[in-house]
Amino acid sequence: MQQLKAPGRSPEEADRQARETVETMLDDIRARGETAVRELAQKFDNWSGDFVLSQDKKRRLIDSVPEDVKADVRFAWEQVSRFAEAQRDSLQSFEVETHPGVILGQRVLPVQCAACYVPGGRYAHTASAIMSVATAKAAGVPFVVAASPPRGDAIDASVCYAMDLAGADMILEMGGVHAVASMALGLFTGKSADILVGPGNAYVAEAKRILFGEVGIDVFAGPTESAIIADDSADAMTIAVDLVSQAEHGVNSPVWLFTTSADLAAQVNALMPKVAADMPNAEVVMQAWDDYGEIIVCDSREEVVEVSDRYASEHLQVMAADLEWWKQQLNNYGSLFLGEGSTVTHGDKCSGTNHILPTKRAGRYSGGLNVQKFMKVLTYQQIDQQANEVFSAVASRISRIEGMEGHARACDWRLRKYFPERDWDFEVYDQAKY
Repeated sequence: MQQLKAPGRSPEEADRQARETVETMLDDIRARGETAVRELAQKFDNWSGDFVLSQDKKRRLIDSVPEDVKADVRFAWEQVSRFAEAQRDSLQSFEVETHPGVILGQRVLPVQCAACYVPGGRYAHTASAIMSVATAKAAGVPFVVAASPPRGDAIDASVCYAMDLAGADMILEMGGVHAVASMALGLFTGKSADILVGPGNAYVAEAKRILFGEVGIDVFAGPTESAIIADDSADAMTIAVDLVSQAEHGVNSPVWLFTTSADLAAQVNALMPKVAADMPNAEVVMQAWDDYGEIIVCDSREEVVEVSDRYASEHLQVMAADLEWWKQQLNNYGSLFLGEGSTVTHGDKCSGTNHILPTKRAGRYSGGLNVQKFMKVLTYQQIDQQANEVFSAVASRISRIEGMEGHARACDWRLRKYFPERDWDFEVYDQAKY
């Protein structure tokens, strides 16, 4: 294995700074509530108006969206909703009798309130509104609040349309850490969120990380990552174009190439600055490439799999022969794009799989946002008197092995109560004393 291009920086430096800043902001919001949020909105967004989007203003924003834009947004919403509904249907409630007199089961229920953050800084993330809100609604969440930072005197009109189309019950014109905290704590909404989802900058991601446990979150997220696996059958220009397309997310967005072809690696390395130079935001793309881009040449496709699984990239494209082999061998990624025809942009915007995905190697243990993130698997049991002869006896013995006398007595009590004719060899509560 040879590293043709190494990264120039480590992302950990920025993480430490973000954490300190966000902790201070969250402490202030916890202490002073909506007053602190209003001050932060004024400071960061120059915003002093209402946060909850009114019906009249929402209608005006939606009416300003061109019909051709609405048609594209509806198309994307249809694809994302269809896939989310299929995910929902794959998880079922059931009931099973595992032993005579013992009924076990699970209920699959949605959370009651979901908070969806939609970024709106450098770009208007219309597709993100669909990915989060539509998926929550497909899960059956009864109340979904969505927030996006205002751009001037309102949130972006196409983002507003996407939120409304996807089914948001309340829309906040608010961004950043204070938006995430407001939704989590129920400020301005009257409902504390059960789960926070959606991408955002480093500060939004850190706020979600800190709030995790108090509320659920979708994924531990960092800057967007994209990797391409390629062999000598791949086209160098296509690879360069796709790497550049993902590097435009931001100056800290890594893009990686893992290949078995040294010639292809050299071609891509030479093309990257040229393709980036043609971009309107060339400086962003080139800084991301210079600081975080990597090219690794491997000796075999098996070694490529090892490297790719170690990186566990958020997006993973495969431009190589025998796509089925790669699909079966690769284990760690957020979302997989097989073949030259499948670019990450498809998944980001409209193909139907969710684009809110794990980063920073979290793909080793977690998938991306899906309908099941908004659902709870709740189990139950019903054990009749006759079955207690077996189950209370076993549970009692295990409890005493563990030294938990109270647990054991709860079962002993049932054995005495249900089977009083038996000669049990244990002491139990004497109800007459009470």
